[in-house]
Amino acid sequence: MALAYVIGTFDTKGAELHYAAERVRAAGAEVVTVDVSTQRRGTTADVSAEEVAAHHPGGVDAVFTGDRGTAVVAMAEALQRFVVSRSDVAGVLGLGGSGGTALITPAMQALPVGVGKIMVSTVASGNVAPYVDASDIAMWYSVTDVAGLNRISRRVIGNAAHALAGLVLNEIPDAEDRPAVGLTMFGVTTPCVTAVIERLGDAVDPLVFHATGTGGRAMEKLVDDGLVSSVLDISTTEVCDLLVGGVMAATDDRLGAIARTHVPYVGSCGALDMVNFGAPSTVPEQFADRSFYEHNPQVTLMRTTREECVEIGRFLARKLNACEGPVRFLLPTGGVSALDAPGQAFWDPDADEALFATIEAEVKQTDQRRVVRLPHHVNDPEFAAAIVSSWQEVQR
Repeated sequence: MALAYVIGTFDTKGAELHYAAERVRAAGAEVVTVDVSTQRRGTTADVSAEEVAAHHPGGVDAVFTGDRGTAVVAMAEALQRFVVSRSDVAGVLGLGGSGGTALITPAMQALPVGVGKIMVSTVASGNVAPYVDASDIAMWYSVTDVAGLNRISRRVIGNAAHALAGLVLNEIPDAEDRPAVGLTMFGVTTPCVTAVIERLGDAVDPLVFHATGTGGRAMEKLVDDGLVSSVLDISTTEVCDLLVGGVMAATDDRLGAIARTHVPYVGSCGALDMVNFGAPSTVPEQFADRSFYEHNPQVTLMRTTREECVEIGRFLARKLNACEGPVRFLLPTGGVSALDAPGQAFWDPDADEALFATIEAEVKQTDQRRVVRLPHHVNDPEFAAAIVSSWQEVQR
């Protein structure tokens, strides 16, 4: 049975949460209310705070500490474990201020992409990246504080509740029976990704992710969720920003999903010649003497140095060595981006060679895990053909 979950702290927001649940039921969906209060009190929710807290590895005492800060963190972990243990979650509606939002959204992030997620929050009009991350959470600004029912909050919460009911009651059929292939793309590797997709043809469902930090995380979340059957990680540029300090950074878990799932993987060095910053005025002063390219008024690119390329190569080698599934990593020695070619702004064969040599030296190659050096530019048609050939090889 598909159920709508309404989650919040019933000790302080019980009226609002019950109102939301009533509106969902009135729209025809079945509801489970879940209390995530961080104090031991009686509850009017279907699932008590004690029941949720029992899912914490340290038990209920690890949650009800008497200190609000540690209790919120612990309850967030308990709620995350609680929701993923349920098989009937068709959609989730959370209500809260900054604390409730920080408590509830990690559990939403843990649910598969495609499960409805709505967070009515006082902080939804600000920077919501920490709450949404790579998930499909809809942040819904509460307008007034979530502190009682009034002519505004009834309308806002009611609209969110009706939206949740619509998500739960109207399942979207999956019309695709082709295997999904994840591909990472950056503007400077677009010709390669486009050519690869054309060569793959209609046999697969290509899912392209913009390698802006969030894009790589989104792709790997789908891998963890079992929604992507193989990966063509052509643009690993987010690693540059992670290690050098750019604004489109991966996390240290980059390639973690590949290691955890053993999904067939073909990777490359797309755009490892650049670190991303905002407008020129936002570039940290420590990089004043570096080589830059103004991609547009809001994006400034900085060329990676030989030393940084060695560090990037070591990171990738460490991550690849943790992957026990079929892996191919291709090195385009003719250049790693549209800017890294003879006559272009970031052409630096010495830095590129440091990257390639480090990867070759530090990846522990096996029958399953191979590094392949190719005399092509990343955007050459021959390189796209080699990627597809390697993808066909790892499928066997």
